[in-house]
Amino acid sequence: MPNIKYIIVYLIIINLFSFILFFVDKQKSKKGKWRIKESTLHAAGFMGGIIGSIAAMLLFHHKTKKPNFIAITIIALLFNAFLVYEFITNLK
Repeated sequence: MPNIKYIIVYLIIINLFSFILFFVDKQKSKKGKWRIKESTLHAAGFMGGIIGSIAAMLLFHHKTKKPNFIAITIIALLFNAFLVYEFITNLK
């Protein structure tokens, strides 16, 4: 059985990383500078950082008017929920 402490630390780090990516991208968009690719933002969400992604989207009002981006974010949320469900059910 995997050590749950390592999983929790990983999830904290990936969610902070995802949150920071969105923050940096929002700042760059305000200044008209080079942006972070949407695929990179989504990758962080799919890797477990979906809570950080959604929190940043709501807090910074970033990418909230792009239906395709929101749809992929919802898919990432469902994917993460599925992984959590599978992990919890396999702990026995």
